[in-house]
Amino acid sequence: MRAQIEIGRQAGGQTVPVDVEELLATRLLVQGNSGSGKSHLLRRLLEQSAGLVQQVVIDPEGDFTSLADEFGHIVIDGGAHTSREIETLAARIRQHRASVVLALDELEVEQQIRCAALFLTALFDAPREHWYPALVVVDEAQMFAPAAAGEMAEDTRRMTLSAMTNLMCRGRKRGLAGIVATQRLAKLAKNVAAEASNFLMGRTFLDIDMQRAADLLGMDRRQAERIRDLQRGHFLGLGPAISRSPVAVEIGSVRTGGKNASEGLMPLPDASGGELEALLHTDLAQAAAEPAPPPRPAPAPRPSAEIEQAIAASAAVERPAPGDDETPDAASAAPAPSREDAEEGLERIVRELAMEDGATFQSQTSLFRNFAVRCRQAGVPSAHVDMMQFRRLFAYASSGLDRLEPGKRETIEELAQAVPEDVLAPYLTLAVNAALGRTAPDEDELARAYGSSSPSRIRRLLDHLERQGLIVVREDFGGERTVTVAGLETV
Repeated sequence: MRAQIEIGRQAGGQTVPVDVEELLATRLLVQGNSGSGKSHLLRRLLEQSAGLVQQVVIDPEGDFTSLADEFGHIVIDGGAHTSREIETLAARIRQHRASVVLALDELEVEQQIRCAALFLTALFDAPREHWYPALVVVDEAQMFAPAAAGEMAEDTRRMTLSAMTNLMCRGRKRGLAGIVATQRLAKLAKNVAAEASNFLMGRTFLDIDMQRAADLLGMDRRQAERIRDLQRGHFLGLGPAISRSPVAVEIGSVRTGGKNASEGLMPLPDASGGELEALLHTDLAQAAAEPAPPPRPAPAPRPSAEIEQAIAASAAVERPAPGDDETPDAASAAPAPSREDAEEGLERIVRELAMEDGATFQSQTSLFRNFAVRCRQAGVPSAHVDMMQFRRLFAYASSGLDRLEPGKRETIEELAQAVPEDVLAPYLTLAVNAALGRTAPDEDELARAYGSSSPSRIRRLLDHLERQGLIVVREDFGGERTVTVAGLETV
């Protein structure tokens, strides 16, 4: 299979293609100073090849999470998992050929480096039967393959250098094609940069970086001055997957966007110096005397069963700007609902969401985003509800737990406290049916609760719940299955 994508155009309008199959075999190095358009280039490359090959993105700034909305990438929140879970997820990503974005923006720099190193090593160590072709994009690669130790611990540096070297030097035979982007070639370990055969060089100003870029492109010192004069979004490309001779390319448009702040000018506040001084100094001593807010606790690790449900989705929902008929003053003047009204509003919104056709087959990211938007529209506070709490509320609503008498409902809720979120909805469905006297579960109802149309997954689900001691499954000679939920009386 040969598949070419268009990365951009030359000055004369000719398209500049990239051969994805050749790229898988020869790897790519991207260089450019901050603001030169590296992230835009990587986004264009990922969008154009999304339907052709599996993609794995190491994203230290969280810029590529928007790929999930448009192209179905799964976002892994690196800060929401233990080391062992990160390694397990990486193995499942190779097994199931899932395109993912490993978002590391919630971690400190050294934690980002260790998390990425564990993740890349697990991708590399996947069993041979899972060596499917995949593009592995590493943004800000100088962090993960530094030329010098810097301030990071020596064991961390050895770990990450080993992972990046394996990706670029030995990854090809395992189907892994490294695409590394860096602000400065001088900061990137030479044994990592040297393994790339394709290059896209953007604007850079330091002589040492210009000379190294010119050497890689086969340009002399006089021609290297072109690199300093490149405009934003313009790159010089060379390599078997791009062109046999250096070619200037303007990167094409993209469909998704990052979360970077706008770089354009904005009007300054329309206030006098005295008003601004008053804003800065009002109650300053009182505010400074208040204790500092406690550090944000690390998110609790979450158990996982299947890759689609094990991957943590941290969807940050942007608060919409006031519309033409809503001013900030009017919005802030609206009375806050009481706690009881707020809880009732949350339950109503979750229940309405759970009762929609096909809701359980949607991703948790989409459901959580839809939930937050509906709460905003209804004026119901939802900032205190995180993804884990939402998953439990959604499972309660979709299982029909509210149909039971208060006593039985409270018993099931108490039993469900120890049940992982990824299997909570089908467990509650079984418990509700058992409480209603239906000991032979309807597989279609279980499939709807689990968000799957595969009978084999339902059988594996029942086996998993039984191994966990949550249910007891008995099957007679006629094939009739009876399920008893541990802790509930058999009706």
